[in-house]
Amino acid sequence: MTSIKIALDWTPNINHIGIFVAREMGFYREEKIDLQILNPADDNYNLTPGKKLEMCIADFAVAPFETVISLNNKLKSVNAIAVFAILKEDLSSIATLSSVGINRPKDLDGKIYASYKARYEDHIVKELIKNDGGSGDIQFIYPDKLGIWNTLLQHKADATWIFNNWEGIEAASKNIPLNKFQLTDFDIPYCYSPVIITEKNNIITSRKEYEHFIKATKNGYQFAIQNKLQAVNILKEYVTKYDLNNIDLMKSLEVTAPYFGTENDCGEMQRERVEIFLKWLVKNNLENDRILLQNLFTNELIH
Repeated sequence: MTSIKIALDWTPNINHIGIFVAREMGFYREEKIDLQILNPADDNYNLTPGKKLEMCIADFAVAPFETVISLNNKLKSVNAIAVFAILKEDLSSIATLSSVGINRPKDLDGKIYASYKARYEDHIVKELIKNDGGSGDIQFIYPDKLGIWNTLLQHKADATWIFNNWEGIEAASKNIPLNKFQLTDFDIPYCYSPVIITEKNNIITSRKEYEHFIKATKNGYQFAIQNKLQAVNILKEYVTKYDLNNIDLMKSLEVTAPYFGTENDCGEMQRERVEIFLKWLVKNNLENDRILLQNLFTNELIH
């Protein structure tokens, strides 16, 4: 058995369901992999998934695509690469409560945004406002990560970034109307999120084991698509008590499942989509144009 550790980006949620299913159903064991899942709540989010990869605490990390860019271009660079896209499309949005009267991004001028302090996040929000005709004059606050969603519900912030298939499901179940602004609707070509990333050197030294890991992971997501009730029953053992009490996991999976992809394309990333995002970052002076020449993702482990 090969011991492999994967660091999650968030407390267990619907985006991770294939990983938990694959472990519970024995798909990793069949591939001779002993998988340990690192929950960020265990260290209160003190170390990001990217940092755990950098420090060799984890062999894989779940993170947005921008983490790969960051790791490769920091002062002490990490030769990271994205190897599996969990979602085929961006299911996130910038959300506000409908009751506060923010009906379009430009209405966020002069308002408060609760930020996760993710790479590019604050700039993206400003560009969203500007692209809708606003000035981008918005105040950013940085609450504890686990409490960011609640700052919106408690009117301590006017907007934040959500996953429509998670917090969006909670809001719908509580009859809390949201106004949600998709980045692509305002000319921001956001990339894949979340993706599974690793270090390139690890692929070289453990190629066969890593291919087996990806195979089992892919099988986990495909199983979840075909066996929703069983998959939900597996996931509910790992989600937080708050999420279990507030989010309809079946509804969340039904919304998400079409975006896990098919047996033919599950996990794969499209070069054109990645390049469009990279060019947008360069155009907006968020990254040096060297990123256009970097090998930041691969589909070669997916079979």
